[in-house]
Formats: sequence, structure tokens, C-alpha cells
Amino acid sequence: MNKPSSWIKVSCLIIIKKKKVASFVTCFPSSPMDDSKENPALITTLHDSSASEPLLSKVPEPCRSEVEKEPDLSQHLQITYKHSPRPFRDLPFLIIFAFLVLCTFGFGIFSVFHRNSNYSNVSSYTYSASSDSCVRSSTSASWVTFNSPSSAPSPDFASWVSLKSLSSSNILRVLTWVLGITLILSLLICFLLLLLLKRYTKQVVYVCLPFFFAVLVFFNIFWFVACTVSSSCSDAFPLAYRTLVLGIVFLIIGVIVWIFVANWHRVDLTVNIIGVASDALSSNLVLLGVLPCLSIGLVAYYAPIIVFLVFARHNGKIVPKESSSGEYTCTWKQEGWVPAYSALASLIMLWSLTTMIEAKVYVISGTIAQWYFAKEEEDSAPRQSISTSLRNAFCSSSGTLCLSGLLTAIVRIVRRSDDSTGREDAPGTLNPVLPFGANPLLPSIEFLNKFAINFAAITGEAYCTSARMTYQLLKRNLLSAVFVEVVSTRLLGGIVFVISAVYAAATWGILKGATDLGVYSYFLALLAWGVLMLVLGFFIHVLDNVIDTIYICYAIDRDGGEVCKQDVHEVYVQLPIIGNSGSSPGSRIITA
Repeated sequence: MNKPSSWIKVSCLIIIKKKKVASFVTCFPSSPMDDSKENPALITTLHDSSASEPLLSKVPEPCRSEVEKEPDLSQHLQITYKHSPRPFRDLPFLIIFAFLVLCTFGFGIFSVFHRNSNYSNVSSYTYSASSDSCVRSSTSASWVTFNSPSSAPSPDFASWVSLKSLSSSNILRVLTWVLGITLILSLLICFLLLLLLKRYTKQVVYVCLPFFFAVLVFFNIFWFVACTVSSSCSDAFPLAYRTLVLGIVFLIIGVIVWIFVANWHRVDLTVNIIGVASDALSSNLVLLGVLPCLSIGLVAYYAPIIVFLVFARHNGKIVPKESSSGEYTCTWKQEGWVPAYSALASLIMLWSLTTMIEAKVYVISGTIAQWYFAKEEEDSAPRQSISTSLRNAFCSSSGTLCLSGLLTAIVRIVRRSDDSTGREDAPGTLNPVLPFGANPLLPSIEFLNKFAINFAAITGEAYCTSARMTYQLLKRNLLSAVFVEVVSTRLLGGIVFVISAVYAAATWGILKGATDLGVYSYFLALLAWGVLMLVLGFFIHVLDNVIDTIYICYAIDRDGGEVCKQDVHEVYVQLPIIGNSGSSPGSRIITA
């Protein structure tokens, strides 16, 4: 049998056990070989299945190095919830925040002990030309004359005052009862709404949507009829203008109806997403008790700072000031450090507020992530999940929360400056920059900041790492966030509006029939509507964060090819895949 005279072509089958991928590699010797220089032992070893040495040991060196240099870009780092102890992240921002807080409290305590007690007695000081300063006036106001028997009010005036105080006390008593009952019922309504959204999500949404538009139409017709019946309102607001406003409001309602009809194909999927989030929140009900406690803690933290701001104004002295007419008056002059301290305290209060908001999102995300990545046989959330999330939020990830809160505070300041710039042409260097430079950037920052905190709560990574990994995760999976970000929020807002409107109408009917408050019954019903909207708004805010967290957890599962919650995958697998992979997730959600 003749041997081939051309180059020897050796095909090697390399099996990579970890990736379980079989690939064929073609190897060529570095120089041609003739018939006499061929190595028959090599060919015999490659074809002999009974050889003792493994196949890869006979592969030429150029082939082996070529395989090692070829990277596998299809594999990504496995992401899951990190239960092990987490290192401290973003410590410089925590140090800066703590330093500014200590400065705020330190200068605040100094302002309390260094205050001038004459701050409230400026009116009792007059200018003395001899000493060229302000001195206390020797004359005092004649309070005795005011309180003398000759100046006592008439009997009619006294009876009117007593009647007015009696009426005010009656209104105050009814107001106390309305607020107390509303607060108690709001907690019960939140619990019942959560159970209904968990078990009967579709029925609740489909019943509340028609009521939402019915309430809007009712209020539009109600104000028109009430203004037409009232003579004072009809005189101040002519019929032509009333009709115009009525038509504009009906037009807006029609646009809202058209938006819901045009996006009706999204409603069914959004209903299922809300049901999954309600199930997750019902498994972690302690969140609804822990998060208000954090808000109460923030109020208690604010109390001394507000006291310090009040006493800081008392640091100064009374000085003479020459008016435009040449006369001297005594005025209060603050010390030079007071405005700077007020600015520092205001900045710390804003930074603390945004940091606490991010801390709530962190706690929600960490708790729900532990529930999501728990084993299937565990029906409830893992034990001590909330305490673990709180410990991670205020210990290892406190610097991350400070950085996120700082960015959120900057975004709010820039947005407010942008709004004020649009209202008035105030002089300043930022005015021509803000409308063109800040508007396109702020939504992207808010989007990445929101999901970066969710990711940091799951993995314990630093802020910048979490933002980058979140961006890459959403970009790799190309999932649409419109359903979890826009549609669900609007549906939940409509449900809350309907429930609050029905409660306000019931409150007004009870007050109208059981009391003789008259027009005050409208104000009390409106106040009850606002309180219930506030409580239910908090509940919807928590549910929105739960939806966002489950969205990130599902993206992590999809990225790793795993299924931690089968019922969640059955719903979220229906999310549409965004076809344009070149655009960023932030730009897609902003456009949507």
C-alpha cells in the first residue's frame, strides 16, 4: 500500500468537558515531509484505539496552543443571590456622607448654645445716636390697657366667638374621627387588595377599568352642573368657558380610552405580571411593616436637623441700618456661617431622603430575590430574609446606597433647575445648557440607577459594577421593560384611583346624612380621599419595586439558562424580545 506524498492532514477530536462542546481542529505540520521522512509511529498511534496514552498527548504543539488561545465568548459569569458575607462597597461615599452628617449635627449643636436670645425682641430695640448702636427701648407696650375692663368685648361679640369656637371644635372632632377611621380602613383595604390581586387579578383589573373612566366622566359632569347651579360660580365663569373646559376634559378622557384600547394586547400579560408580584409580596408581608418604620426613622432623623435650622437663624446680632431716607432702624443680621450651614443642612436632608428611598428599594429587592432564588420545595420566603437585607443595606452596601442617593439628588436638583429655567429666563450659566444637555441624559441615569440598586441587592457588587452588569444583562437578553415599567404602573394607579374615589364618595354620603357640616363635608371627604391615596400609593410603590426585582431575577435566570420559579417563567416568557440589539436598554425604555 503506497503512502501519500502530499502533506499529512491530522484531524483531532477535542472534547471539552466543562463546556460540553465538541470541536474539530485541523493541524498541519510546519514543513512538508516526503515519503522517507514520514513518522509511521505517529500514524499508528492515532489510529490505534488500544493505545495506552491519551489521544491529546500526541497532538502537535501548534494545534494545542491554537485551541487554548480561542476564547469562548458565549459563556457569561453565573449570577445568583449572594448569601455569603459581603465586603464593604463604595466606602469613600459613605465616609463623605458620614462626615457631612457629623458636620451638620456639630454646627447645629453649636448654633443652639451660641444663639442670641434677643432675636425675637428686635422690635423693642431703637437706634441710639449717642452710642451709634441699637439699645432696648425703655417704654413698653400698654398691654394693661388692652386687657382692662373698659376694653372688654361686647356681649354679641363674645357670643359669636363662643359659637365659632364651638363650631370649630365640632369640625375638629369630626376630622379626627374621619382621619382615624380612614387610616385603620386603609390598612385593611391594602391587605384585601393584595389578596384580590393575588387570586383574582384579571377580575379586579377588568372591573376597575370601566369604573376609572366612569369616575372621570362623573366628576367632569358634576363640576359643570355644580358651577351652573351656583350663582357666584356661573357669574365668575361664563357658560361659554365652562362648555369649553367640559369639552377639553372629555377630549382628554377620550385620548386615555384610545390609549388603553390601542394597548389592549398588553393588558393580559400585565395582569399576569401583577398577579406574580402580588404572590411574591404576600409571601413577604413583613415588608409592609418594615418600610413604614424606615420612614418613621427618617422623620426622627430629620427632627433635630430642623431644630438646628431654626436655632441657626438666632445666631447673629441687632445692628443699625440706614434706610433710603437717611433714618436708622434696627435690624437683625445673621452671622456669616449661617447661610452656608443652611445650605449644608438642606443638602444633607435631600441626600438622606434619596438615600433612604434607595435603601427601601434595596431591602425590597434583597428580600424578593431571596424568595425567588429559594428552592422550589420552600413554600415561603427564607427565614430572616428581611433582616439579612437590612443588614446588607446599612452595612456592606451603605456606601453604594449613598452613591445612588447622591446621583438621585443631583438628578432632582438638575430637573428642578431645568423646570425653573423653562418657566423664567433667569440669568445663569446653566440655563442654556440644561434644556439641551440634561434632558436626554436624566432618564437614562434614572433607568440604570433604578435597576443597578436591584442588582446590587442581589449580588452585593459596587454601584458602578452593578450598573455595568445590569446594562449588559438587559442588553444580552433584549427583554422589553415596557410591561413591567409603564403598563403595570398605570394599571395599578387606575385601580388605586377608583378605590379612593369610591371611598371618598361613601365618606361624603355618610357625613352629609349624619352631620350638619354643610360645605365642610366636601373638604373632609376630599381629605379622606387624599389619605387613602397616600396609603395605597405606598402599597403600589412597593408592588412596583417587587415587579422590577422579579424582572431582574428572571433576566438572570434566562441569562444562565436556569428556572428557579416555574410560575414566574410561565408569565415572563411571554415578554416580547426587542429586535434592535444595537440600541441600549435605557434608550428603549425612554422611547416606550
